[in-house]
Amino acid sequence: MASSQQQQAILSTEIVNGGVEDSGTHAGSVSFSVRLQRRMPDFLNSVNLKYLKLGCSYLVRPGTYFAAIPVLSLIFGVEMGGLMWTNLGSGYDMIMNSGFVLGFLILVLYLYLDLSPRSIYLVDFACYRPPKELKITKSEFINLAKTSGNFDNAAIEFQHRVLMKSGIGDESHMPRSVFLQSKGKSALKESREEAAAVMFGAIDDLLAATRVRPKDIRVLVVNCGVFNTVPSLSAMVINHYKLRLDVHSFNLGGMGCAAGVIAIDLARDLLNAHPGSYALVVSTEIVTSTWYAGNDKDMLLPNCFFRMGAAAILLSSRRSDRWRSKYELKQLVRTHKGADGCSYRCIYRKEDAETRQGLFISSELFKVGGHAIKAHITTLRRLLVLEEEKEKEKELPFDHICILASSKRALDELQKNLELTDGCMEPSRKTLERFGNTSSSSVWYELAYLEANSRVKRGDRVWQLAFGSGFKCNSLVWKALGEVGRPHNSPWY
Repeated sequence: MASSQQQQAILSTEIVNGGVEDSGTHAGSVSFSVRLQRRMPDFLNSVNLKYLKLGCSYLVRPGTYFAAIPVLSLIFGVEMGGLMWTNLGSGYDMIMNSGFVLGFLILVLYLYLDLSPRSIYLVDFACYRPPKELKITKSEFINLAKTSGNFDNAAIEFQHRVLMKSGIGDESHMPRSVFLQSKGKSALKESREEAAAVMFGAIDDLLAATRVRPKDIRVLVVNCGVFNTVPSLSAMVINHYKLRLDVHSFNLGGMGCAAGVIAIDLARDLLNAHPGSYALVVSTEIVTSTWYAGNDKDMLLPNCFFRMGAAAILLSSRRSDRWRSKYELKQLVRTHKGADGCSYRCIYRKEDAETRQGLFISSELFKVGGHAIKAHITTLRRLLVLEEEKEKEKELPFDHICILASSKRALDELQKNLELTDGCMEPSRKTLERFGNTSSSSVWYELAYLEANSRVKRGDRVWQLAFGSGFKCNSLVWKALGEVGRPHNSPWY
């Protein structure tokens, strides 16, 4: 009975109308026939499909190939030994059999390399070094602000107090055109000029260091928070370097100081989708577009902190690039608290009473940021524990830490709450002092500081922590693949 039901399940019938018989004993009657067809088995409902999926899942696991290769090698050795004894007089058969086994081993190795997850390598990176004529001291900043006519005395005094406590030294860089802005005047031309200078400057240094041709770049991701134009910044890069026609280009805007990690995340996914490719990531913020020419104190803070800067990063999913790359990506964690209204509005671009645009910084920023960073580090710690199969309760397993150099107060709070040493905070504080807050590229200037001082050794783990509007908190964890020496071209010398 069961056999009959199974047979019916895979057979289907079709009644075929033959029309009216013209002759014979059945003339005048309607004829028809029944056509019996074999139906395709219902694989989706077959219990055997479950075992097929299970088998495939084991086949694509790298461990399967690690276990299979020695076994197959042993079989190959035994086969070759037998052939040597029994087929000494038949050289042709021995060659055919050994060739078959060798070809099978090569096929297994190829499948392992093709199906196993690929690592993402950081071949190299470069940070823009502005020319000396763009350096601005704190006193020069205040004098230019006074002569611009855009600020009243209270606004000038407020900016002076903030600058004195900002942790920024007298060697940061800023375009002087920002002080010439006034209500109703567009700074589009100046913003484009600044974008071209910082992006192309960083990319030129990167391409010179890696000797990668622009046409070899398959993926391009550019992130800039405030300045977005038409054509996009990514299109500016494509046009300037004449990138390939099929380049996968993306332009991330409005994502704040944490967008650099998001750009790496996107590039990683695209490299996984297109294995054996190069990805260029460019992180920047354009000071000309973030400048606020008004008197609202909550919108004057970005004026005091943001400075010129950009970073260009070359990523690769080519296994052959492991030997020349500086780092391997180990972890990427993103935390977004935008569902909470207070977090969403703590950094907000808006217009003041005189319709002058600027970035509003809420007094709740440190409270919001503290909650976000706490949740983020909890997630990061859990992933690291799973990776290393051991737990460190009081410290994170990093050799170097690069925390976004946003402000002295922010760094003080993080050092206190995370119980970090002065040595851990040195790259962030030195970057803030020398370059100011360069937004999403800040963590790359900090890594460049470590390299310039020969701090990174083989096997060291570097943690880059960035946070910003949204409110977002994002992390990258890199592992040094070798002894990272002093680069020939660095923004630090």
